[in-house]
Amino acid sequence: MALTAQELVDMLSSLTLFADLTRPQLEQVAHKMTEESFPVGQRILRQGFTGTGFYVILDGEVAVKIDGEERARLAKGDFFGEMSILLGEPPVADIVTTRQLHVLHLGGPELEGFLRDHPQVMYRMLKAVALRLRNASRWRS
Repeated sequence: MALTAQELVDMLSSLTLFADLTRPQLEQVAHKMTEESFPVGQRILRQGFTGTGFYVILDGEVAVKIDGEERARLAKGDFFGEMSILLGEPPVADIVTTRQLHVLHLGGPELEGFLRDHPQVMYRMLKAVALRLRNASRWRS
């Protein structure tokens, strides 16, 4: 389901992660990232193995599984893969599609420069990661 450049920019503008970017900035983002699709049941990231990049979900859903136990579901507008890239460590969870998945992908080595170029995205990502941490802490207690 490849989108036209215009459709992709429109979709990005509707996602919270990119809400603070101007149209030209959204066009830059769309140009830097690649569209990918995955069938149901596909493992995209594997716990304990090398991370492959940063993913933003355009459509579909994934399960986040740690040691085989589902901990969360992610859907349109959510993202994954950033922790592994930022920390330079293997993913701490499996990411498995539960519905046909359509994502934007940014290769791992490109994430740091991308975030430096788009501090608004970095800030929104930081807030989302902080919420995840808070929710994970509540879940454990």
